[in-house]
Amino acid sequence: MNTVLTSARVPLPRATGAWQEGDPPGRRQWYAHEAPLELEAGGELAGVRLAFETWGRLAPDASNAVLVLHALTGDSHVAGPSAPGHPTPGWWDGLVGPGRALDTDHWFVVAPNVLGGCQGSTGPASLAPGGRRWGGAFPFLTQRDQVAAEAHLADALGIDRWALVAGGSMGGMRALEWAVSRPERTGALLLLATTAAASAEQIAWATVQLHAIRSDPYWQDGHYHGTGRGPATGLAQARRLAHVTYRSEQELHTRFGRLPQEAEDPWDGGRYRVESYLDHHAAKLVRRFDAGSYVVLSEAMNSHDIGRGRGGVRGALRRVTAPTLVAAVGSDRLYPPSQQRELAAGIPTADAVRVIDSPYGHDGFLIEDEQVAGLVDALLSHPEDRRRPRPGDVSGASPGPAEG
Repeated sequence: MNTVLTSARVPLPRATGAWQEGDPPGRRQWYAHEAPLELEAGGELAGVRLAFETWGRLAPDASNAVLVLHALTGDSHVAGPSAPGHPTPGWWDGLVGPGRALDTDHWFVVAPNVLGGCQGSTGPASLAPGGRRWGGAFPFLTQRDQVAAEAHLADALGIDRWALVAGGSMGGMRALEWAVSRPERTGALLLLATTAAASAEQIAWATVQLHAIRSDPYWQDGHYHGTGRGPATGLAQARRLAHVTYRSEQELHTRFGRLPQEAEDPWDGGRYRVESYLDHHAAKLVRRFDAGSYVVLSEAMNSHDIGRGRGGVRGALRRVTAPTLVAAVGSDRLYPPSQQRELAAGIPTADAVRVIDSPYGHDGFLIEDEQVAGLVDALLSHPEDRRRPRPGDVSGASPGPAEG
């Protein structure tokens, strides 16, 4: 039997930025899967819980459900202000709500915190069977494991088929896995700035970040929870490295150039403005994330290969039956548009890749709300018009900018 849980108080010292039992629950609900979850790499994970948030009301026939899947350091808080229990505002706040692209007067939007995450779902900072924190003993996960947990959540909510599954970056990996492994449950598919399989360069960038975390003397083989001191320095350095890949050279040059940070002198121990910017984002992440989850989720992303055991990428993509839009960010250097072109070419129900015009690099899919809203609208409001773009709608943007 599966249940939706409420929060219970279990004190834990702040060696981590994870949401912990006893913290304000905010808008979260919890789903508990009482049977152990079998894992792709072998073994099983017992005591699985997923934190999730919902907006809108589920229709009696459950036909209006939309699944939104977050990226690496995202969480279930897609919409709404920062508040007790939610350290940051909703990461797609401009898309979810009354009158917005995901109009909650019509659609029932569900956003889970990914399995292995740290904002309420089971992950390294969670209690393992026996009462100790998982820490470094948390098992290796893949996107297939994470989607299996999300499918159990859908079952518990009474949702047999999603009207739309949408995600970008790591969320796009899981959205694609939904459409390939469960085509009968995926009504439409929106893939943003993602890939069919992690590339060598993406694995390389992630590996550098993982080394930064594991090199921190407070990493303690992942068993730092409850010690009072976690690998904050290593996690901060991982975030600095990652954030450079999330943004474009053009944006960094335009915003910061070679200017010093206010009155600081880089020739005398001070920082450049771009250094201050990276420090700021590093400090923000350390306050709201868990280093163990960063490792588990990064390794899951490195393992991503939609074609594994399915006859290769081309064979796997041919399994998708949902109307699909694939969008690239033209300035993305981490998930370059060539990867989205491969997806669009291989998915039988997709047409030419769309291009989000943005100077912000990979993060453009999180920033360019109006352009992403046009894609959502094309799938949900006008599915019959997907191949007949309307003037000014990003859903009809020429693939030209992504070709060069």
